[in-house]
Amino acid sequence: MKKEISIGMSLIPIVALIGAAALSIFVWKAGMHVPLMVGVIAAAIISIISGWSWDEVQRMMVKGVERALPAVFILLIIGMIVGTWIASGVIPTMIYYGLAIITPALFVPIVALVTGIVSITLGSSFTSIATIGLAFMVIGEGLGFSPGLVAGAVISGAYFGDKLSPLSDTTNIAPAMAETDLFSHVKHMLWDTIPAFLISIALYWVVSSSASANGGTDIKAIEAIKTGLNDVFVIHPLLLLMPVLTIILMIKKTPAIPALMGVSILGGVLAVLVQGTSVTSIVQIMTSGFHVESGVKALDSLLNRGGLMSMLGTIGLLILATALGGILEETGSFEVLTKKMMSKVHSTGTLISSTILSTFVVAFASGAQFLAIILPARTFVKTYKDMGIDTKNLSRCVEAAGTVGINLVPWGVPAVFAAGILGVSPGEFIPYAFFAFLVPLMNIIFGFTGWTITKKNYQTEEKEGVSL
Repeated sequence: MKKEISIGMSLIPIVALIGAAALSIFVWKAGMHVPLMVGVIAAAIISIISGWSWDEVQRMMVKGVERALPAVFILLIIGMIVGTWIASGVIPTMIYYGLAIITPALFVPIVALVTGIVSITLGSSFTSIATIGLAFMVIGEGLGFSPGLVAGAVISGAYFGDKLSPLSDTTNIAPAMAETDLFSHVKHMLWDTIPAFLISIALYWVVSSSASANGGTDIKAIEAIKTGLNDVFVIHPLLLLMPVLTIILMIKKTPAIPALMGVSILGGVLAVLVQGTSVTSIVQIMTSGFHVESGVKALDSLLNRGGLMSMLGTIGLLILATALGGILEETGSFEVLTKKMMSKVHSTGTLISSTILSTFVVAFASGAQFLAIILPARTFVKTYKDMGIDTKNLSRCVEAAGTVGINLVPWGVPAVFAAGILGVSPGEFIPYAFFAFLVPLMNIIFGFTGWTITKKNYQTEEKEGVSL
């Protein structure tokens, strides 16, 4: 006989996940795969103790993972796109022209802007931080800016791109979990992402204007990267038409998988026609990613990536997180944890606020982006439908707190990663991660004012589907 899971029992998998995550991140340096597996095991044990059979628990995990399968295919294609877009010179051209606009007087705002350009092109905040972000830290130090300030600008730019890019894993996972489509999700996020980023850039300009800079500019790192890009690739502004085409496809609401597969193949064609790459090399790049030895360490670090194989680690995290989410959702464990908040949902404002708060609860509990997106999205999707609120509002909220806001969690994976790469502690850069504060705040404001909140009658839609 199945027993209702108590709050204490519901917390056990989360506590187990937190403990394993802390050890894995700070002691074992092994990432989040094993902690998520620990969480899955703990959740399965609690479920069996509470009366569910192993077969039922297994079906819960399969059901959870099943929802993520469209995102899995998209992630594999994204790996191909990153590889072919680098090989074709599209990404190198974006980086080249981004670096060309740097001026010392506007250094910090430009750090955020250029990192955002690179991130939205790559679809990866981690990649942007580890490459162009690291270069900016060195340049900023030479200019005399606070490391925390520069790191905050890097992180704001990196997660601006990560949040909006159709190539980003979290940008694909959020709509899949909230039962909406990718391009509607991205278009809807423009309302919170663009204003928050513009305000962040303005704040960086104000703060950096009063910051102490020694006036000397060390542009050697920038020039080395630009020279290396020119040596390895044909750099031409017409290559920028590729991201423009992708944006057009997004606006036209072309189905994600065909659209992304198309731009991946077109990237390979451009690599052959523009860069003179062989077809054999293109197939290898699609599989294992782009590789070059230019002699410029920062450039090689920036370019050597992509391919189907590069996405397997992310897909593994996604599978484990959705399996855990499936158990916590089907057994009602997460519902028990969020029931108190759900009971206070009587308006659009309280619904949006509860979504943001729940996402932060999971973010602070687990430190994992995927879990912070998946669990609240699955928990609140029915409530949004019942209240006649389009679930793209839900996907926007979980991205606001789960993709971006999680940077405010000092022990979270994104903050720990950034601290390790940039050499700045979370306590130093979190106060300057303006974008991470502003995006969740804007969604709460939208919720209470009703501005940008889209309604949708799901009951009518279901009836029409049945009649058809």
